This record gives sequence, C-alpha cells and structure tokens, in this order.
Amino acid sequence: MKSIALLSRGSVVSELAPGILLAMVVAAAAGYITDHYGGPLMLLTLLLGMALVSLSDDGAKTAPGIKFASKRILRVGVALLGLRISLSDVTDLGMASLLLVVAAIGLSIGTGVLLARLVGRDSIFGILAGGAVGICGASAALAISSVLPQGKDRETDTIFTVVSVTLLSTIAMVLYPVIAGKFGLDDRLTGIFLGATIHDVAQVVGAGYLVSDEAGDTATVIKLMRVMMLMPVVLSLAFFMRSRNGEAGHKTPLPIFAFVFAALVLANSFNLVPEGLRLALVEASRWCLIIAIGALGMSTRLESFLKVGPRAATIVIGTTLVLLVFVMVVLNFTPYFIQ
Repeated sequence: MKSIALLSRGSVVSELAPGILLAMVVAAAAGYITDHYGGPLMLLTLLLGMALVSLSDDGAKTAPGIKFASKRILRVGVALLGLRISLSDVTDLGMASLLLVVAAIGLSIGTGVLLARLVGRDSIFGILAGGAVGICGASAALAISSVLPQGKDRETDTIFTVVSVTLLSTIAMVLYPVIAGKFGLDDRLTGIFLGATIHDVAQVVGAGYLVSDEAGDTATVIKLMRVMMLMPVVLSLAFFMRSRNGEAGHKTPLPIFAFVFAALVLANSFNLVPEGLRLALVEASRWCLIIAIGALGMSTRLESFLKVGPRAATIVIGTTLVLLVFVMVVLNFTPYFIQ
C-alpha cells in the first residue's frame, strides 16, 4: 500500500512539475527585468505569462501545473501575507484611521457593485473590482476571485482587474502626492491619504517616501490596515456565496487560507515567529503571488482579455475616483484629522 501511495504521489508531482517550473521561470524573468530596468513587477509578469498562453492549452504537459500555480500557490501566498501585519499596526494610528479604512473599503465595494449594474455587468465583477480598489490591489483581486463563483470569464475578469489596478496604482504613485500638496495636507495626513487610496502596497510605499519619512511610515501602516481587512472581506464573501449556492447543491468551499492568514497575523502580533523566519516567509509570500500571476497570465488569451471592454474599465476607474474623493473629503472636513 505504501508503494502504491508513493507512486501516486510521484505521478502527481511529475504531472504538476513542468507547469509550476514554467511559472517560476516567468516570475524569475520578470523579477530580473524589473530589478535591472524598472517597471511594475506584477504587470510585467502578467505580460510575459500571456505571451506563453498556448502552454496552458488542454493536452499540454504544462497545463496541470499552470492551473495548480494559479490557484493553490496563489492561496499560499495570500495566507503568508498575514506575517506582514500585527495588531499594533492598527492601534498605532488610532480608531479614527481604522474607521476611515473600513468605510473606504465598504464604499469601494458598494460603488463597484453599483457601477457594474449601471453599465450592464454582473454584481460579482463589481465586488471583484471594488475589493481590489478598496483593499490592496492585485493581491485582493486574486484572493477575492478565489472565493467567487468560477464562471467561464472569471479568470479573464481577474486578470483585467489586476492589470487595471496595477496601472492605476502606478499613475497614482506619481499624481497623488501632488494632489495632497495642492490641498495643503501635512506629512501625516499625506501619509494617511496615500495609504488609504493607492491600490498596491509597493506604490503606496514609493509615493509615501517620495514625500517624507513620516509620510512614508504613515502610508505604510494605513496600507497594512487595508491589507488586514482582506481576510474579513474574503471570509464574508465565502460564507455569502456558500449560503447562496447551498440550495443548488454545490456549496463554495470555505477558504482555509483565510484562517491561516488570521492565525499568522496573531502569531506575528505576539512575536511567536522568529524574525529571520518571518522575513523569509514574507519574501516567499511575495514570490508565490508573482508565480501565481504568471500562471494566470498563461491562462488568459489576449482576445478574451480585450472582450472585457470599456465597461469594466469604467467600473475600476469610477471606483478609484470615488475612493479618492471620499478620503480627501474626510481628511479635510473631519475634526479628528484636521486638528
């Protein structure tokens, strides 16, 4: 029996290995290009993956591993994000900042759903786009997509959302510090503004430290608050989809990675993980997400991506603008922030 089990495991590994190794090569190539020539890593990984889309076709030796990387490795990467966050990150900036983050996320998801209905898209895409804009960009899009109904267009919608929020984050990294200066925000408020509005973590850090160390530190903590909200949102969506689909006889599985994420946040908060190991796992999380992005790119045909169309772009851009205006209004007119 043991020999049969070992043979079975060996066959699974040999089946998955080519596709996983290919996704790792794509991620490594994108990382090399980014390190030496610059550019957004997630977007470059996607584009390199999309150039190899034929390798995910049914019957290709790499197809099973590519599918595995786009789903299972993705979830490992999201779970390990918990080691970047501690509960003290929330308490350091106070309850008002936390309430701002929660309200901004709720507004983003609600706006996404509303705009989706207005332009004739389904509410599921609105949740995906709103969650990506409101929480943490590409990582949120990947995590939220994993618990949404997996229709024939879901991967294409996810890729479109990842590309959109990555491009908008890059634009925001340049423009938002200028906007903050025009409104006369001091370094602390500028950090809150940048951390609460820019989609991806890397661009938040870049924009914040472009202004000052205080703005950079504040922006990073606010952004980590948004990242912390990822798992409550994902779990809520998973339970909602599970209850909605229950009557049809196929419940959405509970996302185990969400519970692992929460456990790692607690472990990090109480310093239960040695610092060397924590840093290694945080870096592993980053690479898991990059590998998963490469695999998703290899699963997405350009013609399918282009069919998503301007309606989807309207949802992502509209939600981004609503978030921008909301946070700026709160920072300028709420007594706690203008003191």
